[in-house]
Amino acid sequence: MRPPGSGTSLITLDRACELARTGDIWVFRGSSGADRAIRGLTNSPVNHVGMAIVVDDLPPMMWHAELGRSLLDLWTGQHQRGVQLHDMRDAVLQWGHRYGQRGWLRQLEGPDAHRHEGRDIEDGALRAVARLDGTPFPSTARLTGRWLWGRTPQLPWRRTQDVEPAGLETAYCAEVVALTYEEMGLLPRDRRPNWYDPGRFWSGDDLELTAGFRLGGEIEVALPPAPGTTPVALEAAPPRPAWRRAWDRVSPR
Repeated sequence: MRPPGSGTSLITLDRACELARTGDIWVFRGSSGADRAIRGLTNSPVNHVGMAIVVDDLPPMMWHAELGRSLLDLWTGQHQRGVQLHDMRDAVLQWGHRYGQRGWLRQLEGPDAHRHEGRDIEDGALRAVARLDGTPFPSTARLTGRWLWGRTPQLPWRRTQDVEPAGLETAYCAEVVALTYEEMGLLPRDRRPNWYDPGRFWSGDDLELTAGFRLGGEIEVALPPAPGTTPVALEAAPPRPAWRRAWDRVSPR
């Protein structure tokens, strides 16, 4: 039985890997200048997001986008930058030890989320991996521009089913998770991919999944502290203000 999804819960990394199921969300918060810049730009308490993929008896995997290439991409068998599929334990340790990040797990909950519908969810996730793996990570300037453009009011928009998510020339972490959730049938296709940022997948936001599904609260995953870093509690981060929530409701669809 899974522990309650609460921001005050604490589990070990080994336990998190045991509990992880396809569709669970990982969010990370670091203390570097780039991490703070991302949080400031998006007004969220987290700066990186990834998604768990757990298939049959394989070790749990982390599906995300990052600039580094030190870990093996399990889809291609190569070391590459951009969108990657990593061993989950290796990825969390790298983000915790090398990048100085704290990590939280949010579990996907819903009607038969991991029973008779589980195969459809996994198949959708693997289709997204096949399309997006290896997509380059955008430059800082392009990343900033994409986020701002995603929040500029524009004409109503809906991506049709025949438009391939892999049409993106570059992709950042939140886009990858959002596009994968769409392919899994967990998110509607009524927003541009660049509307999403890491904070959309934090419990303080109002991310609406398809009927019957939800993400549980943050469960902190305990790691040995990274040398030279001082973790900052997730709860200390400011919530999104009311004006931001109102803006989100009218921003491009």
